[in-house]
Amino acid sequence: MLSLQQIESDLTAAMKAKNQIAVDTLRGLKVRLQNEKISKMRDLEEADIVALVKSEIKRRKEAAESFTAGGRAEMAEKELAEAKILENYMPAQMSEQELSKIIDEVIAGNSFTSADFGKAMGALKSKVGQSADGGLMARLLKEKLK
Repeated sequence: MLSLQQIESDLTAAMKAKNQIAVDTLRGLKVRLQNEKISKMRDLEEADIVALVKSEIKRRKEAAESFTAGGRAEMAEKELAEAKILENYMPAQMSEQELSKIIDEVIAGNSFTSADFGKAMGALKSKVGQSADGGLMARLLKEKLK
């Protein structure tokens, strides 16, 4: 189970191993989690932590794209390395084939059309939860609703 204590433990291990990129990444994640805990005025549940980790991964991938477009390959590599570290904290992601099968089931069970993309995406998210990438879900769903 993913928790703040797990991240703190991994941060300590990264410090001992002198893995600076992991230290910086986990330290930033820990601060973000603590700030979220303070703003919500309660302990974070695993789903809250997974959502925050997911947003951090997305942020780093977007930054890497921007750095690549701006000709800053070394900064893009750093952002992608941080995203890779954070991906270790995500639940196992389902394959494209598994997700495609579930999308077919959701569309067939509710007879969605291309005009119902939002409703179909909501139904799909409720079925797969955090176990699939949102971008992949949206892309496959758009292809299947045509």
